[in-house]
Amino acid sequence: MPKTGRLVGIAGREKRLAPMVELTRGRINREAGLEDDHKGAKFKLRQITVLALEQWQDALAELSAQSEDGDVLLPWTVRRANLLVEGIALPRARGGIVRIGPVKLEVTYPTQPCRRMDKAYPGLLKALHPDWRGGITIRVMEPGEVRIGDDVEVLLRPPEKTIRLPG
Repeated sequence: MPKTGRLVGIAGREKRLAPMVELTRGRINREAGLEDDHKGAKFKLRQITVLALEQWQDALAELSAQSEDGDVLLPWTVRRANLLVEGIALPRARGGIVRIGPVKLEVTYPTQPCRRMDKAYPGLLKALHPDWRGGITIRVMEPGEVRIGDDVEVLLRPPEKTIRLPG
């Protein structure tokens, strides 16, 4: 994988079960995470979730291989992540540090996709479990504004941790 990737998606939701709304830019701060998302202010160690496009595509390819109907095509917002990046492998360990545009973020845990994934598409929850496919949760270290097309860089990549997620 290259040393830098890019930000290709930003999304938030105003309340817990609300649909994700895609944005072209977003303000990220230490208090609320992504300002247009309800979750960051409640959960300080998982203020924002970041999903790698390649991991999402791997999950969809697994579903497609199991499907009798052919290719499974779902928008990335089904995963309910805040940021979508491409072209870079995200850290797979706590303490990893990622910079997106001017924003500096610390990995706190792999995202644990919920049962809502299977409501979106049967088997999606299981397809997101291997290899940190559900993405990472992060806390904000340095705030700022991110925009579609911003560079994404891994500043610190601790040794990978294998974590068994439920399910």
